[in-house]
Amino acid sequence: MPKTSVPEDIPGAAGAICLPSCEDLSDELIDEELTTVLPSRELVRRLAESGVAGAQELLREEEKRGGRLAERLASLRERLRRQITRQTHRVLDEYRSRELALDARFVQRRTTLSGELSDLDRARARARALDPRDLLLDSALFGAVRQALILPDEAFRSASEPERRSLWARIVAFFRALFARLARLFRRGSKAPAPPRTGPKGRTLALGRISELGRVLTPDSAEALVGSLSEAQRAALARSAERALEKTRAETDAAMKQLAPEQRRAQEALRTEAQMARERAERRMDEEVRQGVEARLRSELAERGLVRERSGQLAVTYGLVERFARLVLEDESKSLPDDLRMSLQGAASTGLYEKGRLRQSDEIARLDLVSSLVESRLRGSRHLDEQSSYVYREVRAESLHAVLLLDTSGSMSEGGKLAAAKKAFLALYMAIHRRYPDATIDVATFDNEVRVRDLVSLWEASPGAFTNTGEALHVAHSLLAGSRASRKELYLLTDGLPEAYSAEDGRVLSGQLDRAEAYALSRARELRRVSPLASTIVLLRSNDPAYERAARELARALGGSLVLTDPGRLAFELLVRFVGGRVEERIPREAASLARPREATPAGPQPIDNARARRKARRAARAAGG
Repeated sequence: MPKTSVPEDIPGAAGAICLPSCEDLSDELIDEELTTVLPSRELVRRLAESGVAGAQELLREEEKRGGRLAERLASLRERLRRQITRQTHRVLDEYRSRELALDARFVQRRTTLSGELSDLDRARARARALDPRDLLLDSALFGAVRQALILPDEAFRSASEPERRSLWARIVAFFRALFARLARLFRRGSKAPAPPRTGPKGRTLALGRISELGRVLTPDSAEALVGSLSEAQRAALARSAERALEKTRAETDAAMKQLAPEQRRAQEALRTEAQMARERAERRMDEEVRQGVEARLRSELAERGLVRERSGQLAVTYGLVERFARLVLEDESKSLPDDLRMSLQGAASTGLYEKGRLRQSDEIARLDLVSSLVESRLRGSRHLDEQSSYVYREVRAESLHAVLLLDTSGSMSEGGKLAAAKKAFLALYMAIHRRYPDATIDVATFDNEVRVRDLVSLWEASPGAFTNTGEALHVAHSLLAGSRASRKELYLLTDGLPEAYSAEDGRVLSGQLDRAEAYALSRARELRRVSPLASTIVLLRSNDPAYERAARELARALGGSLVLTDPGRLAFELLVRFVGGRVEERIPREAASLARPREATPAGPQPIDNARARRKARRAARAAGG
């Protein structure tokens, strides 16, 4: 890395400063980031609703549109292909090395067998004469001779057997041996007798003795042993050794002939294996490139704090759900009247600010950039996110404590009610935080049991069993009773009757609707004693009049209001109630004949939705003389 020259007239500067050169820095981290090109709002929405699979689908859709993202994906895929190609070349190089080693072994084996054949031919020529001195020079001949001595064939055994003598010759030989023995007895102390005479053909060694000597035979002693054999034994031994050499040569020649076909088969098998490896690599290239792009996308999403690993899988983060909640609030706010939409922005400024972490996107204008950058670097991140951002937040005198209760019983899984309810609660959560940044918001879901949740667990909540409304109100009482907030609000969203209740021993019982409803009403009257409290019960419409009747009794016991609505209007209704607006309850025509005449809501004005509805109400009032 080149050093930048420094003027010597600066004290302490000569040769002390070394600035890095940026020429060799790779632009990969800048040019190939994918999430910076994707539409941020749609990315957050897809991640929240469909997880990483939704982000991957968005990536494919945006790639089809072309532009910078398509160029970056093409560059990333090309780089991944080069990496995979290099890996494939390394594998194929290994196969080529194995093929070269196989050829070298073939040449070496062929040379060895050729040498063995030449040695065997020379040994066969020497075996015919069987000169004892050749045993020291020719190892192949010595091996054949030794094998013939240890395992003699029929010809050698016949040559080594003693000749059959007549009866008279055997009697003469017996008496000769007897007289010789007697002579030795009378001539003790005399010289040792002469060695026995050889037979008519000069045999001196028996077959058993020859076999024993052959087992310990060495090239040095082989010459003496072969030299002591008779002519007949030597000739028979020569023929035996020659036949053994011929057999060995035939086997070696057969191995030589089989060497080339075996080499071809081994080469074909190796080439077939290499071809299959190449084809597998080509088939896997697209899959590995796809996996590489997906891994890159997951890595960037994790780096930006949108997903995190949990139990070996990627899950949404609080920052992602909070961003998604802001998007839902923004979308739902568009349908509000102008005055209500403006009221969501908050009250007049107090002029008092305190430093704290970023909670909502509207606070970004008061960002403390220095503290945020320092925190981001300490976290090792290249992006500013909610966890590393500090802002100056306005201090307000009024405080709010809100409790949001969501019914997650089994019936909420029908018709997309639970998904719409969770989005509505996210929008309400962010609306409260936007208007009251220091508000305390408790979110709880209830089926048989009640669970206090954060935004992430709320978004991941799944349907359960029965509806224990009374226990949910009891938990809300425990949360609000000790609160010091100047304003307390309760929002309960359900789609049916109280179906379960909690016994004194803690067990959750179901199947007795009258006792479950009585338990819920008693808990509602207990919660009503918390002051000041504004409560709102939101009931999803049903064709069963008993649902509305039970909800109205519960609202009356709480001293609050009741909202009847559909899943598509949940967020709208909650936001209007939060800012104190007026909306109109709409009943489908087909359900109007089934609905009972509505009782007056104990608290809160009757809702009117828009200007047309207000005009109709004024005409009706004038017709009535108002």
